[in-house]
Amino acid sequence: MPGPDRLPASDLPPGTVRRAGDWAVGNRGDAGEDDYFAVSRRCRHQLADLSEGSVDADGCLVCPWHQSRYDVRTGEMVEGPRGFLGYHGPTPLYTQVVQLVGRIARLRVRRAARAGDDVVVRE
Repeated sequence: MPGPDRLPASDLPPGTVRRAGDWAVGNRGDAGEDDYFAVSRRCRHQLADLSEGSVDADGCLVCPWHQSRYDVRTGEMVEGPRGFLGYHGPTPLYTQVVQLVGRIARLRVRRAARAGDDVVVRE
C-alpha cells in the first residue's frame, strides 16, 4: 500500500512528476524505460511545489511557476526563472542572481526506485 514516501509506479509514466510526502518524485526515462528521481518539493525561487512541475527533453525538472530548471541528479538549478510573482517574461539580472542562489542552495536529492508495484523514496 502506498505511503508517504512511495506511490504507485503506474502513476509515474516517463516524463511525469508527482508528490510523495515531502518529495517531488519523477520519471525522466524515455518511453519504455524508467529512470526515477526524488528531490525536495520547494523551488528555490518562490517556493512553488515542484511536484506539479514537468520533466523536459534534457531530463531536468521544470518549475511550474517560472520554469526554473533543476538537474535532478545534483539538485542544482541549471537555469533561472523566467519571471517573478505574477510576471512571466525576461528578467536577465534577476534570473542570474536567483540561478546563483539555486546553485548554492540545492534541492535535497534522494534515490527513488521501483519496489514491486510502487516507486519508493530511499535515503
